Amino acid sequence: MSGINKVFLIGHLGKAPELRYLTGNVAVVSFPLATSETIQKDGKKIEQTEWHNIVMWRSLADIAAKLLEKGKLIYIEGKLRTRSFEDKEGHKKYTTEIIAESFKILGRRSDFVEEAELVYTINNDLT
Repeated sequence: MSGINKVFLIGHLGKAPELRYLTGNVAVVSFPLATSETIQKDGKKIEQTEWHNIVMWRSLADIAAKLLEKGKLIYIEGKLRTRSFEDKEGHKKYTTEIIAESFKILGRRSDFVEEAELVYTINNDLT
């Protein structure tokens, strides 16, 4: 039986997406996303923030680089991926990332009407 690896997040970008191109002109963008929840602790409400490392590839990365900026509220669907790497001192490190498969900008319509038109244009160019 297969497992399911699916993530749904709504949060704010912690900084602008960083776009880079790998060998073969493959676009990849990454940025931190903050999600918050309010919990009760000792009778007081406390806001708890979790930071997620988001990665987007190819055309989705190009679109994200054009539309997203620090502070934007977005909805993301994707999957968890943990990978290892060596730091500068040669120590093995691990990081867990959300590999985004789609995203949607949330907020007031006036915040993203022009952006939605740009996405429509980009998507039509891809077909």
